Amino acid sequence: MKKAGLLLASVAMIPAFLTAPAFARDPYGYRPSSTILVTPEGDILGYTPEQNEVVISRDRMGRRVLFDHYGNLIATEVPAESYFPRNVPRGYPETVYENYPPQPRGWNDDQVVTGAIPGPETIDRQPLDEPAEDMPYGGPDMAPPAEQAAPRTVTPDIPVKSNLSQLEITALQTFLDREGISPGVIDGKMGQNVNKALVAYQQMTGETLDPNNAEDILERLRLSGGLAIISYTITPGDAAGPYVASIPEDYSQKAQLPALSFTSTTEMLAEKFHMDEAYLKALNPGVDFTIPGTIIKVVDPGKPKQGQVARIVADKGLKQVFAYAADGSLIAAYPASIGSADTPSPSGTVTVERIAFDPGYTYNPKINFQQGANDKILSIPPGPNGPVGTVWMALSRPTYGIHGTPEPSKIGRTQSHGCIRLSNWDATELAKMTKPGVTVEFID
Repeated sequence: MKKAGLLLASVAMIPAFLTAPAFARDPYGYRPSSTILVTPEGDILGYTPEQNEVVISRDRMGRRVLFDHYGNLIATEVPAESYFPRNVPRGYPETVYENYPPQPRGWNDDQVVTGAIPGPETIDRQPLDEPAEDMPYGGPDMAPPAEQAAPRTVTPDIPVKSNLSQLEITALQTFLDREGISPGVIDGKMGQNVNKALVAYQQMTGETLDPNNAEDILERLRLSGGLAIISYTITPGDAAGPYVASIPEDYSQKAQLPALSFTSTTEMLAEKFHMDEAYLKALNPGVDFTIPGTIIKVVDPGKPKQGQVARIVADKGLKQVFAYAADGSLIAAYPASIGSADTPSPSGTVTVERIAFDPGYTYNPKINFQQGANDKILSIPPGPNGPVGTVWMALSRPTYGIHGTPEPSKIGRTQSHGCIRLSNWDATELAKMTKPGVTVEFID
């Protein structure tokens, strides 16, 4: 690679194969005179990659994105004026969330095994008649053998005033989330995930939380970190991505993508702040989320819950997962999708075998039913929109695990295909508190 210093001066500093077409006039009224390469962390790339060292693609906004030959994002090409916008209000502090969105491949600060896209010479291709024992049933095409009847449905009855405002419900959801009792996606709406969280909060603390007492909820929010809605400044890294134009349904097309990344800035920000994407847009009407320096309103979910999990209980009827400490106290609770009548989860007690963040996924038509014309093993790249999301916690029962999902709004409202499916942020939080050997008990 040839070192070229910071790419600020002009388009001429970028090789011809990276030079972007003329950009339209930007929102600040300036025509970009140069382009720069921005890394996923929001920094300016300090060298010019050789053409044969990168794979060039485009995101949904038409910007060039550079990947290495293993699918790792190197940089996104953006106009210099979008990185250094003019006439943008200054003095707004940025909110820092240490662990969200999920960390890039190779991240390992807790001595856990991390997932990655294997190099071209390291792929273990198994014959179709020898399925991999640890392949997850996380995607939409998984079908383990039927073992039991459909789980019961349990509906906690929580009396809630009909005149609670959306912001009051948001405050309630945010407080529960900060306490480690996840309400699922924060959307300003009451529902079964919120009701289940209220019951779990009582189990954890021994006190009843009245959802109708807005003043009490606001005071609890103040003590736990402040108001539910805060201002956030969109960073160059937020705007740069990486993003993909869309996520195809066909697994062979998924396998051709360098990564199953977010499809938009709003999808990424919604996941970062535990929000429903439509609610994020509703809180910020008319906002262009792709412009760095833009001030938006988001939910402040607080820092991830910390602790050491000794036992996990997956309640199929409640569609909820409970994480307990060694002394039996409840650390956290999460809404979950756990099995179905056709593709049930196992019964009894198993253990966590290993934990992978940002895992890849192997599709095997001998284990999954054949999807379309796909009759060969396919390696699906990692990413938050992958079949198992950003986390895979393999269980001692082969092919089963606890994992994330590309569709957090469906958690607790739909059934899974045998595994325990959580939102990506809940799965990440649980995985960081869990070590191999922790028991997982499935109850009906």
